[in-house]
Amino acid sequence: MNKPELLSPAGDLERLRFAVRYGADAVYIGATEFGMRSAPKNFTVDQMRDGVLFAHEHGCRVYLTLNTVPTNEEVARMPDFVRQAASTGIDAFIVADLGVLAIVKKYAPDVEIHLSTQVGISNYMAANMAYELGAKRVVLARELSLQEIAVIRDHTPEKLELEAFVHGAMCMSYSGRCLLSHYLTGRDANRGECTQPCRWAWNLVEEHRPDRHFPIGETEEGSYILNADDLCTAPFLDLICEAGVDSLKIEGRAKTFYYVASTTAAYRKALDAYLRSPQEFVCPEEVLEELTKISHRRYSPGFYFGKEDAIQNVKAGGYIRDWEVVAVVDDWKDGTAFCTQRGKWNLGDPLEALTPSGDVVRFCPDWICDQEGQEIDSTPHAMMRFSIPSAIQIPTYSILRRKIAT
Repeated sequence: MNKPELLSPAGDLERLRFAVRYGADAVYIGATEFGMRSAPKNFTVDQMRDGVLFAHEHGCRVYLTLNTVPTNEEVARMPDFVRQAASTGIDAFIVADLGVLAIVKKYAPDVEIHLSTQVGISNYMAANMAYELGAKRVVLARELSLQEIAVIRDHTPEKLELEAFVHGAMCMSYSGRCLLSHYLTGRDANRGECTQPCRWAWNLVEEHRPDRHFPIGETEEGSYILNADDLCTAPFLDLICEAGVDSLKIEGRAKTFYYVASTTAAYRKALDAYLRSPQEFVCPEEVLEELTKISHRRYSPGFYFGKEDAIQNVKAGGYIRDWEVVAVVDDWKDGTAFCTQRGKWNLGDPLEALTPSGDVVRFCPDWICDQEGQEIDSTPHAMMRFSIPSAIQIPTYSILRRKIAT
């Protein structure tokens, strides 16, 4: 039986720790340059070393993205960076450029090479060529169906690993290779700077009537003709495993630690349920419930069952967000949970604690104390320390959340 890894995103050291604690088998990260997410956090080499050490101590692998389209100047600097990154103990480089692949093979020959989804591997000939070039793994194009993945698996070497996305944002272009952001805003998606204009509301303007906007959607705000639904495969995770996928990838390196923890916990439960009983797999209800408690767009199965299911939400943009994080549990002792604030909440608000095991503890504390032990009615200050009662032990790294009032 195929036993795929669960691969989670980690945009910084905090998110890496949450991914590891919540059940990831591997995490993928980005450095301060050369990756497809140019957010200022990412990882310095020193942070990378700390993250790799933490992950390896917990039996988790770390992959580093080097999947932008590099300039000549960047390529000239890359050998030194590759050597530094390899010295941290990372397990693989994720690359999209043939020149970068050659650099990695030369300057970090003992580190695995994974070909990014940016390459657009869509058939077994391309996968086989990647293997001949030295790739240990290919990250398949998101546009493939289950049947197409199975054909690739049947026509490629067993040692070549296949990775596929199972959850997260979908792009309106082919495997993320988009020029729209660069054309409209000067920020290039292929260099990690996408402004996501595909999520904007659009109107039609006629050449001779530039002062008039013609709505082309279902609402007065305009049309979201490029707005792709989010991918969610938890209900049919067994079919992806049976197609021969070796790594189940959650999208979202730019998303919050809560998103990372929640999706990792949910897919850990779903994957474990499959591994326990592959023939009788039914996605646990708590998995599907958990995936509604993160900020998300409308869910779809993507391209896995064919193009007709990979639809756009033309009626509305934005996210569905019904829950918010209020704290992280730092410790629990003798019926008291010691926490760090991540959002204001008030005494009397019912809370849920999402634990690293994926289980949920529901309770309503009847007191809050600040760091000096004084009782308070709310937690208004960012990152303030406070304590609350909990008869049930709440593990470190648990996330406290509350339902947003409607």
